[in-house]
Amino acid sequence: MTQTQSAPPATWSSPPAQQSSSTASQPPSARRPGVRGLVAAWFEGTPGRMRAFLVLAAAVSVVFGLTAAQGFRQSDGALKRAEANAAQLVRIQAIHTNLVSANADATNAFLVGGLEPPAQRQHFVDSMASAARLITEASTAQPADQKALGELNTTLITYDGLIEQARANNRQGLPIGSQYLRDANAVLQNDSLPLVNALVEANEQRVDTEFDGVRLGTIWVVAGGLLALVVFVITLRWLARRTHRYINIPIAAGGLLILLTTVVGGVSLSSASGNASSTRDDAYAKTLALSRARIAAYDARSNESLTLIARGSGDAFDKAYNTASATVDDELKKSSTTANDLTTSWNEYKRIHGAVRKADTNGNWDNAVAMAVGTTKDNNSVVAFKSFDESSADRLQSTSDTVTSELSDTRGGLPPIGWLGLPLGIVAALLVTWGMSQRLEEYR
Repeated sequence: MTQTQSAPPATWSSPPAQQSSSTASQPPSARRPGVRGLVAAWFEGTPGRMRAFLVLAAAVSVVFGLTAAQGFRQSDGALKRAEANAAQLVRIQAIHTNLVSANADATNAFLVGGLEPPAQRQHFVDSMASAARLITEASTAQPADQKALGELNTTLITYDGLIEQARANNRQGLPIGSQYLRDANAVLQNDSLPLVNALVEANEQRVDTEFDGVRLGTIWVVAGGLLALVVFVITLRWLARRTHRYINIPIAAGGLLILLTTVVGGVSLSSASGNASSTRDDAYAKTLALSRARIAAYDARSNESLTLIARGSGDAFDKAYNTASATVDDELKKSSTTANDLTTSWNEYKRIHGAVRKADTNGNWDNAVAMAVGTTKDNNSVVAFKSFDESSADRLQSTSDTVTSELSDTRGGLPPIGWLGLPLGIVAALLVTWGMSQRLEEYR
């Protein structure tokens, strides 16, 4: 019997285990870099340093454009404001002159008694009307002065009322009229003129501030230009060492553009500053001196009349005359008008005033009054003062016009870098970008 062999038992083998994909680690190069990594890579190596210099030079080019524009706007604005504030100052001083002029008319006319001379009365009315008109103009021109000008207008209403009461009583020959006149003068001296003086001081400070501000424009342009030029020189030097080329034409052109703008801007602004300083020291100073001289002269004229009105008890008014007269002498010297018609006419008035005081001191009051009110043929105080008044008014108008003209011409002479500054800076930045991109192409 044949014996059958049995097949060996089947053996089951499990399939090879598959590795989990989660356990496989990605290479570092496959990781996504962060923002810092991108920035670091962009500025890495020589190309990266080129990009860094490109960004720096382009940035300072734009900054230079902004500073150049700011510098010219600074100087142009300062000149414009100086012109406006100088005009406001002249306006305020004209108010002051009209007030003391009207007061001089009122006090001198009071000496006549009864009905004052029509021309003198009309001059008083015109002076008060001119002061009121100028107050309105000054309030519109400079809002910062509106409050003080409003208060001034209120005091003038009181002053005018007291003058009218003094006139009414004087026409009737009542002694109380002189008291009303003294009260009116006190209102003017203690209430009105301190407000005017405060306005004059405020506007003088504004003018001085703007004259100083003209120089700041030069600093803006020169400082911005020097900073940009230093960066351009460093950039060109580094680039020449790395690329072994002596010059990069587009970048050099950008630097030249900045240099020319700085030179032209600096010279023109420096010239404008010099012209403004010259105007400040010459025409503007003369305008101030002539205004002060006229104000002091009218003050002296008023005190001359008040001394006579006081009839022997006017020592305080006589001292006030001497103070005002000395002020006129000092201001005329500052205005460079010595030994000319203006000083001659003022000296003539002072000579007649001496005659008036001598007659009054010697007890000849009527003769002193006649000389003061101009009813004498010789030693006519009215004629002498009118000569000084007209000459000084013409000279003041001339110097005031010169201030306005010189400041306006200085502004008109500025090149248009105020609105060209930023475009010039952008052009320089584009030239830097163009020049540096040429070198970067060599590394691709």
